[in-house]
Amino acid sequence: MAKTIKEINEKIKSGNVVVVTAEEVIDLVEKKGLKEAAKHVDVVTTGTFGPMCSSGAYLNLGHTKPKMKFGGGRATLNNVPAYTGFAAVDIYIGATAMPDDDPRNKVYPGEFKYGGAHVIEELAGGKDVILEGIAYGTDCYPRKHIKTYLNIKDVNEAVLLNPRNCYQNYNVAVNLSDKRTIYTYMGMLKPNIGNANYCSAGQLSPLLKDPYYKTIGVGTRIFLGGGIGYVYWNGTQHNPSVKRKDNGVPQAPAGTLAVTGDLKQMKAAWLRGTSFQGYGTTLTIGMGIPIPILDEEILRYAAVKDEDIWAQIVDYSEDYPQGKVGSLGEVNYKQLKSGKITVKGKEVPTASLSSYPKAIEIAEELKAWIKDRKFFLTEYVQALPGADSGIAFKPLKERPVKEE
Repeated sequence: MAKTIKEINEKIKSGNVVVVTAEEVIDLVEKKGLKEAAKHVDVVTTGTFGPMCSSGAYLNLGHTKPKMKFGGGRATLNNVPAYTGFAAVDIYIGATAMPDDDPRNKVYPGEFKYGGAHVIEELAGGKDVILEGIAYGTDCYPRKHIKTYLNIKDVNEAVLLNPRNCYQNYNVAVNLSDKRTIYTYMGMLKPNIGNANYCSAGQLSPLLKDPYYKTIGVGTRIFLGGGIGYVYWNGTQHNPSVKRKDNGVPQAPAGTLAVTGDLKQMKAAWLRGTSFQGYGTTLTIGMGIPIPILDEEILRYAAVKDEDIWAQIVDYSEDYPQGKVGSLGEVNYKQLKSGKITVKGKEVPTASLSSYPKAIEIAEELKAWIKDRKFFLTEYVQALPGADSGIAFKPLKERPVKEE
């Protein structure tokens, strides 16, 4: 018999809700069967903790005396540039922003020791950062310069605002070149298929447990960075129309989420500035999403196992950078997590850029929030574009501009 989210919220309120993690539900379905487990379980909690480049935070700084217009000027936080193209005292710092004096890849491979993601981590951790601003001055905003310590508790608003997080599946990256080690957002890749890197929590990952976005949509309340956040749109590069297995799980990078939440309520432990050698900085984010078990179909998706989730092996030395479509084969997450896979007849060691133990922690913490009546489910959610929407991620259409 179908349930409603309202009924589940009433169970949370009364303390009678049954919550299990996305890992626990697999064994439960095997023991009880799908029909009985669907009657028993109300919520399945998911989790992921991995690098998510398309992230950042906006701050409303509050007005100085005399007042100053950051908009159209320049602002830095610990020497990392922030975007100022808003109003007077609204700024946005992106995870991949870097200080102007960072050598980048001039000394290859660059170290990228500090960037916007590290600033966000320090803000979330309650540390002071140095704000410097330069403005051109107006009659109503006459001040032209400021340099001061800034703490998150002192700003009007601090909001994590991420255009693309929580990728639904992703590539397994390898390097087919003969001699050259390469440095990518998928980490260091040794030549001659010397290693294979992947980035997903597999059977704990949110969108892999709800492959058709039946419960996750605009308005969904989530665990974000150790606090409460929300899905505010489908993420950029949302690509639900990729090929899927019979169980509905996409075989390649598919859906994404745009998410937001109050940075003041988050924790530095779940927002970690991360440096990728030879590539840049990124923000490693903890995210967990509850899946209300409204019927047997939703539970069947939520109980999918690592061995039933498949990803494509992609060459990052030539095919990926040149935009060539192709796969060297596919592997499942049970194989990936075993520590080795076979690529072109060669046994290759694997490593994950995301943390499965941390994903378990997130799913467990979200489970505790729900059981302790600290977290309720969103009752009305706007659906994300689905597999039948016709939406697909398109490459840039280049139209060269002739110089006169």
